[in-house]
Amino acid sequence: MKTVAHEDQPQEEWRAGVQTRMHVSARNGATQLCIFEQWVEPAVGAPTHWHPVEEVLTVVAGKAEMWIDEERVVLIPGQSLVVPAHSKHGFRNVGSEMLHIHAVLASPIFEATFDGSPKMVRRWLPASL
Repeated sequence: MKTVAHEDQPQEEWRAGVQTRMHVSARNGATQLCIFEQWVEPAVGAPTHWHPVEEVLTVVAGKAEMWIDEERVVLIPGQSLVVPAHSKHGFRNVGSEMLHIHAVLASPIFEATFDGSPKMVRRWLPASL
């Protein structure tokens, strides 16, 4: 039986104003998904990007503007956005407090392609790679 202590997982600065803590991924034995949290400063977020798999973004604290293609919505704590695979999406903190997001991606490796970049970003690969 595999257990993971979330507080033992390191936080890393993904981009200025965004701290990420990966809880479960291929790096610590997951085979089907990754689960992570992000803490996002006001006016900061994730630029438009897409994943080859489905993602669910849940607002834990704060207020987030999220988008899929041209459709935009503001989410508050206790609300989630289901992002279909291959859909261009992103978010930003539109509140004055820290935005806390919980995310689940239907892959044990985080893979994303950002608008304007031909290269795919891959994170949290298995330790053996």
